[in-house]
Amino acid sequence: MIVIAFGFGLAASRLRLPPLVGYLIAGFVLHAFGFETTAGIEALSEIGVYLLLFGIGLKLNVGILVRTAVWGTATIHMAVTVVVIAGVLLTIGAIGLPLATGLDLGHAAILGFAFSFSSTVLAVKLLEQMNESGSLAGRTAVGVLIIQDVFAVGFLALSAGELPTVWAIPMILIIVALRPAFGWLVSRSGHGELFVFLGFMLAVGVGAGGFGLVGLKPELGALLVGIAVSTHPRAGEMSDRLLDFKDLLLVGFFLSIGLAGTPPLEAYVIAALMLILIPLKGGLFFALFTRFRLRSRTALHSSLTLSSYSEFGLIVASASVTAGYLDQEWISAIAVCVAASFVVASAGNASRFWLYDSYSRQLARMERHPPVDDDAVVDCEYARVVIFGMGRVGAGAYDEIAERWGAAVLGVDRSERAVAFHSDHGRKVIRGDALDRDFWERLRFRRDVELIVIATDNHASNLKCVERVKEFLPEARIAAIAKHPDQVVELKDAGVDVARNLYEEAGQALADDAVITVWGLGQDVEKPGDADGSEASDGSRESSGDR
Repeated sequence: MIVIAFGFGLAASRLRLPPLVGYLIAGFVLHAFGFETTAGIEALSEIGVYLLLFGIGLKLNVGILVRTAVWGTATIHMAVTVVVIAGVLLTIGAIGLPLATGLDLGHAAILGFAFSFSSTVLAVKLLEQMNESGSLAGRTAVGVLIIQDVFAVGFLALSAGELPTVWAIPMILIIVALRPAFGWLVSRSGHGELFVFLGFMLAVGVGAGGFGLVGLKPELGALLVGIAVSTHPRAGEMSDRLLDFKDLLLVGFFLSIGLAGTPPLEAYVIAALMLILIPLKGGLFFALFTRFRLRSRTALHSSLTLSSYSEFGLIVASASVTAGYLDQEWISAIAVCVAASFVVASAGNASRFWLYDSYSRQLARMERHPPVDDDAVVDCEYARVVIFGMGRVGAGAYDEIAERWGAAVLGVDRSERAVAFHSDHGRKVIRGDALDRDFWERLRFRRDVELIVIATDNHASNLKCVERVKEFLPEARIAAIAKHPDQVVELKDAGVDVARNLYEEAGQALADDAVITVWGLGQDVEKPGDADGSEASDGSRESSGDR
């Protein structure tokens, strides 16, 4: 099963589709040859879902979620989608399509709810491919996905069908009270396998296990523990470290869906009808985003990212089957819809720039003014030097340039926390993603920007940033950092004027300072090995400070 699942997952990735499409198909193929799910696959499936919900809790950012463009869009879109899809299913059931025949209003509403979600897995992959994870469009789309996931978790809690024990409320209070202890463990678990294992322990052992003991839905426990850890500075690191494990374990979930049964012919008819509704789903997102004062370009990119059906719909459908609300055949039908929607959504996202360039005037008519602050034009005409990436290297470059030349320096960083930190320390820093074309188009630079410093910690990002600078500021000179000699060569080939090996430069500076401290370079002292007592330096070499 693992070999077949990998083969289909690889085939899907070669077609530029998420591998989970291949896993679903692998499950259907295996079932057709007589295979059935196993206890091991079910265990992997459960742990994968727990990690998925734990990750959602880790990413809960109240600042993003309380924006009306996020929660308003997510709520209205879900309500409208449930009504529309429930109506479509009841209509085709009345016509006589076998799978939909006999659906009542309640069952149709549950199916509409399952189809109302957008895929988190696909959205994250698309945002990574487009380098828009930190853009306003990306952050807005992720915020909508989190709101949708919260609705799903609420449904899972209601569908449990069993009353919790008297220890349910004490268990919730204990987890909340243990929040400082969770933070203490996160801070002291290093960066290796113990840190990853801590994430598993919190999600599966404390959250899911604790809630399961008192009759609560285990998924809710994993979510609650994730929320308890979400404010820790290393919550993002834990989410990133667990991401691959979550994706790997969810293979069990997608395999189990396929192994539950090969889709009947009616499932493909349902899938075809649902695919017709995807443009309407994306169009509704676009209309709502623009009503909440996002620019048309931002709204289009967010809408295309969300124009799919979701693996969370499968989780909702599985819970509904367990609770007796739906028949097993509907899980197969939704699985076909999810897989097909990924193909459509991937094609739409690949054409996003063409779509905007071709229909920008028509799309602009949907805008409302003034736009929200995060989507407004940014005036940078005072800046002569711009630094992308305000980590330790970027901050050091900012301070050095500002002190030596007094130039008008502007810093740019993707992290809201970093922007707040530097602003508190008197630096002019704005939030933005150097790789995001939409961000560049919102900037208004002076014509004679003299220098762009690229100091992010990812070489591929640095190269992409060079492309953006060449496109939008072709006359500016560029300086960038690298971690390896071959990367310095790549940067220079890409058009960088000054490229430096970060570690090599640090080593040289350390040696310079050490020589000055120990041997008094530049003074009349005797160096070790100078038998004739000659001067330590003839003044031909600059000190590190001069350099």
